[in-house]
Amino acid sequence: MKSVIIRPFEDTDLAGASAALTEVHGTDGYPVEGVDHPEAWLRPVDVAAAWVGERDVAVVGHVAVMRSRGEDAVTLWMRQSGDGEDRIGVLARLFVVREARRQAVGERLVRAAMRYGREHGLRLVLDVMTKDSAAIRLYERLGWREIGRAPHRYGAGRSIEAVCYVAPEA
Repeated sequence: MKSVIIRPFEDTDLAGASAALTEVHGTDGYPVEGVDHPEAWLRPVDVAAAWVGERDVAVVGHVAVMRSRGEDAVTLWMRQSGDGEDRIGVLARLFVVREARRQAVGERLVRAAMRYGREHGLRLVLDVMTKDSAAIRLYERLGWREIGRAPHRYGAGRSIEAVCYVAPEA
């Protein structure tokens, strides 16, 4: 089995990333939204940067840094830090297909996003649903700190509890 490389997202990755997202939704129930239109969910206009994990020309993972859209994690961090919204990025859309797990793909994707945040003077925040315990363990292992909890809203009035985190200082 070839190793996974982490590289910046390219437009030609959209179909493969969409297929991987659909696969992850089927195995893990993540994400709770966006699977009906995965290409639109992966590439909204507020994506600042994104990366993929690739093995044998197949996309096996993805992460993005998004510009703030008023997420609860952004609001919590602004209140706690005094940072302006323009100094905050949102780590989002992290997923790895089951067959590529236990190879540090998720960690390497998150580290790529964290490097981008440092290089661009952004403090990264995120929210993760409490049901996603593996993701929570990953973020905490990488030094992310809980800053509060908020409902993750999706669909027609649905929500699930989420934990909000801030990346460690550079």
